[in-house]
Amino acid sequence: MTPVPAWDPTDLASLPRAEFAFPGPLRDQLVAAILDGSKTSTTGLVVDYEHEGDPLPEVGSREVVVDSQDRPVAVIEVTGVRVVPLGQVDLAHAVDEGEGYTSVAEWRAGHERFWHGEEMRAALNDPGFSVDDTTPAVLQRFRLVTVVHPADG
Repeated sequence: MTPVPAWDPTDLASLPRAEFAFPGPLRDQLVAAILDGSKTSTTGLVVDYEHEGDPLPEVGSREVVVDSQDRPVAVIEVTGVRVVPLGQVDLAHAVDEGEGYTSVAEWRAGHERFWHGEEMRAALNDPGFSVDDTTPAVLQRFRLVTVVHPADG
């Protein structure tokens, strides 16, 4: 097996950042799930991408995952992207989010708590923001390319 070359911090700096949730316990949980391989999908909202002025993810693109301390911890590669109404999220996607969901209803309830939370509403500058079955969701699949140790980045 050929050893994987060390990551050059300048390479990491050139990659877009993947920030899962907001800094804190949820981000820490999601990053740990990425690192242990149990999280291979994530869900965003089209409105969030539009608000931030960010393009939707593209298959083959790579991103650097940052932890709650804003340190690079991993590189992921996008393997699939679908935009669907929130009401069409399937069980496979929900399970692959690596958060322990066993039904779409459970997944939906957890995500609605996040999307309807103060941090998300503040980030969107919309204190009344809410989602429904028609809200366009970005379903992203990814694979872990490499773990970046804190000393590397």
